[in-house]
Amino acid sequence: MSTSTVPSVLFGRVHDADRSQMAAAFLAHLGWDRVLVRSGGSAPADTVNPAVVEALAEVGIDISAEVPKALTAEAVQVSDVVITMGCGDACQYFLGKRYLDWQLADPAGQGVHAVRPIRVEVEQLVCGLLVELAVRRAA
Repeated sequence: MSTSTVPSVLFGRVHDADRSQMAAAFLAHLGWDRVLVRSGGSAPADTVNPAVVEALAEVGIDISAEVPKALTAEAVQVSDVVITMGCGDACQYFLGKRYLDWQLADPAGQGVHAVRPIRVEVEQLVCGLLVELAVRRAA
């Protein structure tokens, strides 16, 4: 990890419009300001998937103001953990970084009913990541 006491996690996707946004939102929400969270896409979309916005709102997480961001080499280099979600060769790889690849269903073009089970899976993965990173809520 970095020399900082706060771990840094980057979620990378092609469009940064659905799964990476969901994961970043859950990590920010459940990480209690004890994790630096980024997301980005190799070819960012114009907007976040509305079904993802709706599915997260159902559990009290508001990402309505979020926009897809570009996945930059600098963001990868300053992150302790880089989690890819099916971006393949489009995501940048650097030696010495910890990489994880989360295989998740693609909700593109589907409604909120298709996003809900993905949301549950993303939340579980994020909770496991918080345990791995030893991030705990302050007493």
